[in-house]
Amino acid sequence: MKSFSLGSQWIAYHHGESGDALFRRADGSAYAKVATGSGVALLDDERRRTAWLAPFKIGSPTVLDWQVSDDVACLVTSAVRGIPADQLEAASLLKAWPSIAARVRDLHAIPAKDCPFDRGLQTMFDRAADVVERDGVNPDFLDPRDQDTPPHVLLDRVRAELPERLAQEDIDRVVCHGDACMPNFMIDPETLRCTGMIDLGRLGMADRYVDLALLTGNTREIWRTAEEAQTAQNRLFDLHAIAPADRGRLDFYLRLDPLTWG
Repeated sequence: MKSFSLGSQWIAYHHGESGDALFRRADGSAYAKVATGSGVALLDDERRRTAWLAPFKIGSPTVLDWQVSDDVACLVTSAVRGIPADQLEAASLLKAWPSIAARVRDLHAIPAKDCPFDRGLQTMFDRAADVVERDGVNPDFLDPRDQDTPPHVLLDRVRAELPERLAQEDIDRVVCHGDACMPNFMIDPETLRCTGMIDLGRLGMADRYVDLALLTGNTREIWRTAEEAQTAQNRLFDLHAIAPADRGRLDFYLRLDPLTWG
């Protein structure tokens, strides 16, 4: 790992979507993420967000160490016990689902005015426009129904709804995880309760539907039946005291998110 000495035995874990190298401490108590080049700034964003959220005690990691040089950085965080939610079968995930929804509700309850990080819609749309301009959209991230549609057409569809969605965001901004997908929620395999959330590089103030959309969209292929999917959505929105769910708002953020990675 370049010039870094972590002072303990570390095991190569895997590479994340960002391309960062991940390592797990042999005793399972911590993880290290190593970034190079342009990834250093993104890892620093994650460090600052992780450090900010930890005192709220909602099950997120704490920053244990941060080392940085000109072109490489290493972030060491405490482990959140459990297994990622995407490793659960549908029946077990449905049992864990209310506690996942509750963790997100607790995050959204943090006063947005106290959050120094922005993940607002205009910022993310500008990011999407840049990714599309650079031809950087990963088709694997797109909804299967959109994979044959040119990214600039998908972006135009998002642009057409932008004024309406910006108005909604203006009256309903909360602290969002920003990447509320199943691998980022940790579950106790015995109790099937959510123990916390990880990978906070996109945390910031945004429309709560940013998280709600990803929670529903990321589980579409897990649920075995339409009834299970509807049950999960009902439980999510009931726990967040939102009724009925705004289907158009969900679809909008599911359309935007894949365009922002690249």
